[in-house]
Amino acid sequence: MNRLAQQLRLSLITESTRFLSLKLSYFSLSTFRLCKSLARSFFLKTLALVPSLMDDDLFSTADDNFLDLEFSSASTSNHSYRYFLDDDDNGVDKLYLVPCSWWRETQIGANETGVLYDVSVSNDDDDMEIVLDLREIEDSRKSSNAAEGFSGQECALVSGTMWLQALKWHNDSKKAVKDVHHPFLSEDDLEDVFPLQIRLSVSWETNSLVVKISLKDNMIAFYRKACDIFVSKAEQVHIWDFSGQTTQFVNERINLPNGSMGQFAEEILLELQVHGFSDSKNSRDESADEMIEHDRKDSSFSSGSVKMNGTSDYMNSFSMPKNSPVSGYGYRRVRFLGLTGLQNLGNTCFMNSAIQCLAHTPKLVDYFLRDYRKEINRENPLGMNGELALAFGDLLRKLWAPGASPVAPRMFKLKLAKFAPQFSGYNQHDSQEFLSFLLDGLHEDLNHVKCKPYIEVKDADNRSDKEVADEYWQNHLARNDSIIVDLYQGQYRSTLVCPICKQKSVTFDPFMYLSLPLPSTTMRTMTLTMLSSDGITLHSPITVSVPNCGRLKDLIDALSTACSLRNDKTLLVVEIYKNKIFRFLEEPSDSLALIRDDDNLVAYQLPKVNEASPLVVFMHELMDRPSVLERAAPNWKLFGIPLVARLSDLSNGFDLRRKYLKLLNPFLMPADDVLNDGDESGITANEDSAMEDVPSPNVSDSNADSDGETNSDPPFSTDFQFCIKDDHGGLTEIKMNKPLPVPNNNRLEVHVLWSEKMVERYDTYVLSSLPEVFKSQFCARRPQESVSLYKCLEAFLKEEPLGPEDMWYCPSCKRPRQASKKLDLWRLPEILVVHLKRFSYSRIIKNKLETYVDFPVEDFDLSTYMAHKDGQFSNRYELYAISNHYGGMGGGHYTAFVDHGHCRWYEFDDENVSSVSEDRIKTSAAYVLFYKRVT
Repeated sequence: MNRLAQQLRLSLITESTRFLSLKLSYFSLSTFRLCKSLARSFFLKTLALVPSLMDDDLFSTADDNFLDLEFSSASTSNHSYRYFLDDDDNGVDKLYLVPCSWWRETQIGANETGVLYDVSVSNDDDDMEIVLDLREIEDSRKSSNAAEGFSGQECALVSGTMWLQALKWHNDSKKAVKDVHHPFLSEDDLEDVFPLQIRLSVSWETNSLVVKISLKDNMIAFYRKACDIFVSKAEQVHIWDFSGQTTQFVNERINLPNGSMGQFAEEILLELQVHGFSDSKNSRDESADEMIEHDRKDSSFSSGSVKMNGTSDYMNSFSMPKNSPVSGYGYRRVRFLGLTGLQNLGNTCFMNSAIQCLAHTPKLVDYFLRDYRKEINRENPLGMNGELALAFGDLLRKLWAPGASPVAPRMFKLKLAKFAPQFSGYNQHDSQEFLSFLLDGLHEDLNHVKCKPYIEVKDADNRSDKEVADEYWQNHLARNDSIIVDLYQGQYRSTLVCPICKQKSVTFDPFMYLSLPLPSTTMRTMTLTMLSSDGITLHSPITVSVPNCGRLKDLIDALSTACSLRNDKTLLVVEIYKNKIFRFLEEPSDSLALIRDDDNLVAYQLPKVNEASPLVVFMHELMDRPSVLERAAPNWKLFGIPLVARLSDLSNGFDLRRKYLKLLNPFLMPADDVLNDGDESGITANEDSAMEDVPSPNVSDSNADSDGETNSDPPFSTDFQFCIKDDHGGLTEIKMNKPLPVPNNNRLEVHVLWSEKMVERYDTYVLSSLPEVFKSQFCARRPQESVSLYKCLEAFLKEEPLGPEDMWYCPSCKRPRQASKKLDLWRLPEILVVHLKRFSYSRIIKNKLETYVDFPVEDFDLSTYMAHKDGQFSNRYELYAISNHYGGMGGGHYTAFVDHGHCRWYEFDDENVSSVSEDRIKTSAAYVLFYKRVT
C-alpha cells in the first residue's frame, strides 16, 4: 500500500490552468480504475488544504470539473484520462460480489460472457485470514448457464453498472407484487451491502489468482460474514467474473515490460462490495452489535483507513436510515430506488422537474444504467463531444443509487451552461425549452451515425402517402439513429394548399413532442368604444362576447355583428393610452389574451373603398393652466379620444380642417347649430378669439413665404391650430393653402390645438369618455376554465391559414401565398411528450393561461386521430410523469409528479419527495405530460 501511495504524485499546476493533475507510472487503465477512489479522495482532501482553490471560479468552466490522469509506461506511449471531480459516490465504479442465482434471475447477463473460477478455500490456524485460490476452469468463457448442474456455492463478480441494473430489476419485480397501499419494501425484504477489503495477487507457480481476506483489514462483522460465505458452509465455491476485471488484471502482469515485475509482486489492496448473502434481519442486528463493540475497542481503525475503491473512510462511507441499528458503521441499505430528490441550486426547479420526468422513463433509465459510453459519438459536429450524455448519465445513476441523499446537479448544470449559455446563471427558465434542448443534445451525443449522408428529397409523383411517408422516415433514420429517436420521435403529415390555384404540398416530418394549444370553452366579455366617420353618429360603448382564448379575428367578427357593419365599411381596432393611439391591432391571428381587462380599446368604422389611402390621426390638445399656488407655466396637454380618417380626398390644410370638423360634429353642444360638411358659418371672424391671451405653443411660423412675405389665413385659424411634429419634437403649423406633408409609414399624426372658446362649444367630457375592456366587480371571481386534452389535440390538428409572416411559396403560382395548413398524426413514438402551450409572448406583455386541462391517466387513445392505421403498434398510452408550473410569468415554481410503478405517484419538489394520491395529480399547473405506449 505504501509503495502504491508513493507512486501517486500530486502536482499543483499554475493557477492559470486551474486544475490538479495526478500522475501514475507503469500502471494500466484497469489499475487506474482500482485506484480512482483513492485518487479522488486524495484530490478533494488536497483542495481542502488549498483554500484559494475552493472558490467558485474553480468550477466556472467545464474543464475545471475533471480530474486529469496521465498514464505512461516504458513500452507504450502516454495516455490521458479525464474523470469528473465528484465526491458523490454512486457505486457504479465499484466491484460487486453477489449470489449467482440473484444475478441469473434478472436475465440481464444472459448474453454476457464470463470467466468461471474454481475456488479453493483455506484459512490459518488462528482464524485471522482467509485465502482463496482462484483457478480458471478451461473452456468456461461462456454464459452463466454453463454451470447449472453445480450444487455448491456460486457467486458472481459484476461491475457497479451491472449491479445497479440487476438491483433495479429486482426492485421493480418486488414492487409489482406488493400491495398498492404499501409501496415500500419491508424490513424483511432489505438486504445489506457491506465492503470487504481484499488483497489480490497472481501466483505464477500455480497459475492462479490469490485473494486474501484478513481480519486486520476488515471489521470483525464483515470478516465473519466472509467466513460464512466461503468457509462455514463447507461446500465447493465457484465464482463467475462478468466484470472482466480479473482477466485484465492477469493480462497486465503477463505483458509487463522487463524489469517491471517487481512492482506487481506485491499484493494489491482493493475493496469489494458484497451484496445478497445476508440470511436474516437478526444476523444483521447481531453483526451491528459486534461492529459497535469493535469500534469501541479500536476507534482508530474506523476513522482513518484508506480504501482503494470506495470512499475515504469507514465512518461516513454509506448512507443509512437514521433509525438503523448499524447507521454509520459501513452497511448500506438497498431501499427506495429512484426516489431521490435534486437540490435547487438557485432557480433550477425548471431543470429538476424535467430531469425527474426523464429519470423515470423506464427504457431510458435502463439504457443509462448499462454501459452506454460505447455508443457516444464524439465525431458529431452537432453534438457536444459526448459530455452532455456523460453528465446526464452520471446524474441519472446517482438518482437511482440505493439509499441516496438528495443530489446536487452542479456538474450537469455546468455542462448545460457550456453548450447552452441561455441556461447559465440562476434565472428562471421554461422547463419545456430545457427539455427540448436536452433531448436534442442527448440524441446528437448518442447518434450512431458518424457521418450523416446527404439525401435529396424526391417528389411524390402520385405515389401513395404510405410509400412517401416510409421513404421520409427511412431518410430520417439514415441520419438520426439513437435511443432518443427510438423512444421519443414520431412523424406527422403536413399538408399545404394554395388558396388561389389549390396546389397541394404534402411532407412527412419528425416530431419530438406535441405542442398543443389550449382552446377556450368559456366566453370573455369585452367592451370597446365604437366611432363612426359619418359625422352624424355619436360614439358609443359596445359590449361583445368572444372566446376567452380567441384571436383578434373573433373580436372583429363579434363587433361587426353587434354594430350591423355594412359591406362597404371596415373596422380598425386600436388601443388608447394617455389620449393617443398606443398600438394598432391589425393582425387577425393575434391572441386576445394579450388584451388586459384595464385596457381601453376603440373601433373606428372606416370606408372600405379607400383602404389603401394613408391614415390621418387627429389628437386634441388644450391649454392646461396651473393654479396660482403652483406657479408653473401653462402648457399644452392631450385630451379626448383621437379621431381617425383616410386621406384619399385630402390635398391641403383646408381639406384637413373640413374633415376634422366633420368628425367633431357629433360632439357639438346642443345649444349650438350643427355644422354641415364644409359649412363654416358656426365659426365667424366677428367672434373674439380666445387664443389672443394664450401663450404660443412653440409653433414655428409657417405663414411666411420664402421671400419673407406673410400669407394670412382665414380668421377661424385661431380657433383650431393644426400642427405636426418635426424631427426635433417641436410643432410645425400646417398651412391651410399648402399641400399636406407626406405621411410617415402611411400615417399622418396631426396635433389639433384648441382655443378656450372651442372647449366651451364642444362636449369634451363625452369626447373623453372611454370605458375599460372589462370592469371587474368587487370580489367577483371568474370560474376556472376547463378543457379536455382531446379538444387541445383537435385544435392542434385543425386546418388553419398561415400567418402573413409564414407565407408559402406556391410552385404553381410562382409567388408567396397565405396557404392553409393541416397537420395529421402519422407515426407515434413509444414515449409521447405533450406540451400544453400555457404561455404566450409579445413585445408588450406576457401571459399565462390557467386553464384546467382534463387529461386521461390510464387510457389516452389516439386511434381516431391517426391518418395512417398500422396494426403493428398500439395507439393507446398511459401517463407516467407530469412537469408542473405554479405561479405566473417571470416567476413561479416547477415540480414533477411521477408514477413510480403501478399507480404509485410521488411528487418531486426539488429535494423533497413525497407520496401523492392519483386523484391529486390533475391540476391547472400541469405543463408537460409524459405518456408511454400501452402494449
